This record gives sequence, structure tokens and C-alpha cells, in this order.
Amino acid sequence: MALAAPDKVSLFAEGAVSTLRLIAYLTLAMIVMVIDHRGSYLERLRTMASVVVEPVYRAAALPSDVARAGRLAIATQSHLVDENRNLREALLLAQVRLNRMSALSAQNDRLKKLLDVQNELGLGVQLARLIDIDLDPFRHRIVLDAGAAQSIEVGQPVLDAHGIMGQIVEVLPGTSVAMLVTDPTHAIPVMIERTGLRTIAYGTGAIDRLQLPNVPMSADIKVGDSLVTSGLGGRFPVGFPVGKILEISNDESGMFAAAIARPAAALDRSGEVLLLQDLPQPMGPPAPEPPGTDVVPADPAQRMPEGARTP
Repeated sequence: MALAAPDKVSLFAEGAVSTLRLIAYLTLAMIVMVIDHRGSYLERLRTMASVVVEPVYRAAALPSDVARAGRLAIATQSHLVDENRNLREALLLAQVRLNRMSALSAQNDRLKKLLDVQNELGLGVQLARLIDIDLDPFRHRIVLDAGAAQSIEVGQPVLDAHGIMGQIVEVLPGTSVAMLVTDPTHAIPVMIERTGLRTIAYGTGAIDRLQLPNVPMSADIKVGDSLVTSGLGGRFPVGFPVGKILEISNDESGMFAAAIARPAAALDRSGEVLLLQDLPQPMGPPAPEPPGTDVVPADPAQRMPEGARTP
């Protein structure tokens, strides 16, 4: 029993020292907190400590950041691939629509020019559209979407907004075939607009060439002269553009000149054409003639034929 007392005193003594030590630490911590709160003396120390500790935080978070970045990269790449594909499809569709709008705009321009020609002419016209074309060297023909059902007749002149294209040579119930002026078997009476010289323009088999052979050497003809229909033959009305002189040369005999002309009509580009028709004469009583003027017979059979001479 005498030996147990010293052990209890020792345990109590160690507990008292630990308590005093804890109180001292708490007091020191409070003093440091008050000093830091009053004067912010430990701000630099905290900053330095955060600089040291921050890499540790980043290293700890690195695996999760890498995994998250990988998932985002895969999702972003898949999204970008889908978006890129959608954008390509949208761009292709927009390009198709733009090309279609350009074609429609060009078609509208051609139709407007044809309408202007129709309004300026003193003849009846009918609009038709090309549905086929044959441009081999020995046959220049086009097929139109108007035929006998639309009162189309063989021999009707065909023109576009720029000039004479040819004439109807075959009529079917719903379509018709026109021979172009460049067909090797086609010939059209023309006149030099500047001088009034009349000659014949023949097709050459080339879509951009007409030939004027047997032009007199003394004829006043120059490169750049415009050719118009002369009205001879009764097939093509007078005054419609046919072409323009490109070059002039002597033929093999040396007695005549030969000229090459470019057709005025856009033979290889026109999609719509006009078919000429004579307008019906207005009905009603004829206007009174001034005194002293000759009266022209009303019956065409009584009129003197063109080119006939009086005795």
C-alpha cells in the first residue's frame, strides 16, 4: 500500500502539465489571432504558404481533371464532327439553291428581253421553250415544246432576244422542229444595214459562223457591218438582226469577195424563243383618203406583185 501513492501523484502531475501546456498553446493562438486581425502581420506568411501548398492541390486534382478533359474532348470532337457534317450539308444545299436562283435569274432576264422584243414588234409572237437540240456538223436543229396544238406552222421564223435563229421545218401535234440559220442547208436573204446591199447568208455547219459568198468586189462591205433580214422571199420580215461581219477575203477565182459573219442570236445559249406570226388586220371601215391620192385595191389579188414593173 505504501508503494501505490507515488504512482497516482505522478499521473496527476503529468495531466496537470498537459493541461497547462494546452492552455499556453491556446493563449498563444489567441494572441497571434488578435495580432493578425489587428495588423495583418501574417498575410505574407499565408501567401507564401498558399504558394507552397497550391501545387499539392493541383497534383491531387490532376487525375480528375485529366479524366474530365478527356470526356470533354471526346464529346466535343463528336459534336464538332456532327456539326461539321451538318454545315457541309447546309452549304451544299445553299450552293444548289444559289445556282438554281442564278439560273432562274438568267432565265428571267432572257424572258424579259423576249417580252421587250414582243412589245416592240408590230407582229404577233408566241413563246416556246427548247426541249432538245441537235448540233452535229451536218444538221443544226432544235425541238420546241409547241406544235400543231398551238397553231404552229411550217415556215414560221424563230428568233430570240438578239436576232433570227431559224425557221420551223416540221410540226408535230405537241412539238415542232426548227432549222437554225447555221445549218449547212439553210440560206437567208440579208442586207448590209449600213449600205443596203442585199445578199444571201448561208449556214456553214459551225454554230458561230455564217458565210456570204459571191459578194461583188466593188461592194461596200466592212468588218463589223451588221446584217439584217432583207424581207425578200417573204419568209423573214425585214429588219431583224441576223449577224455581224467578222472577216472578208477573196474567193478562189479572185472575182468575188467572201465574208464570214457571226450570228446575232445566241444559238447555243437561248432556252426560250419567239415564233413570229402576222397580226390580224384591225376590223372597221377604212380611213378616208385625202383628195388626189390613189386608192389601193382592197383585194390582195388585185394588187401588183412586189418587184413587178408597170409598162
